[in-house]
Amino acid sequence: MEQYKQEFIEFMVESDVLKFGEFTLKSGRKSPFFMNAGAYVTGSQLKRLGEYYARAIHDKYGDDFDVLFGPAYKGIPLSVVTAIAYSELYGKEIRYCSDRKEEKDHGADKGSFLGSKLKDGDRVVMIEDVTTSGKSMEETVPKVKGAADVKIVGLMVSLDRMEIGKGKEKCALDEVKDLYGFETNAIVTMTEVVEHLYNRECQGKVVIDDTLKAAIDAYYKEYGVK
Repeated sequence: MEQYKQEFIEFMVESDVLKFGEFTLKSGRKSPFFMNAGAYVTGSQLKRLGEYYARAIHDKYGDDFDVLFGPAYKGIPLSVVTAIAYSELYGKEIRYCSDRKEEKDHGADKGSFLGSKLKDGDRVVMIEDVTTSGKSMEETVPKVKGAADVKIVGLMVSLDRMEIGKGKEKCALDEVKDLYGFETNAIVTMTEVVEHLYNRECQGKVVIDDTLKAAIDAYYKEYGVK
């Protein structure tokens, strides 16, 4: 596993973004882990987060794209900090764009989008925190493709939960890939998280011990991709 991935896993735990215990998800599933990207709140955390996204995007998609699109609301800061990091790490200026939940009908920036306008020929990378069901893409992809003649290169999320999506056969990221025809990737997968944290100390304590590992294994036996 790449060094930046190992660092990112520990960063999620240290930032209280990735938690372990017992959580009820929106789907009603009882999960032994939970991710809340809203817990990245300080300047240094957001700077590091943008750098991890930039590295992962560069690894998977290279430099051949023009715009980072982050769906509102959590995707807005993600696209901004990643665009900054991409400029600093790779010397390439990437524009950011996000949608508005409500269209603005006044001022010079009126319309349905924040940031850069989408233009014909733009190559777009979508950026999100985590995709559990892929529902957000149902709203976002038509907006992006309806704004201009763009090509969506791919989607990058921070964590692939690796559990079955709406079709009950594939994970949400694979469902998005099959439905829309663009690549989908994550900075890290839950398999990588468990592999790295199992019986390993982080902040002076073992994060995933035998008991928690058994709970995670049981969860994936029921909800994981076969």
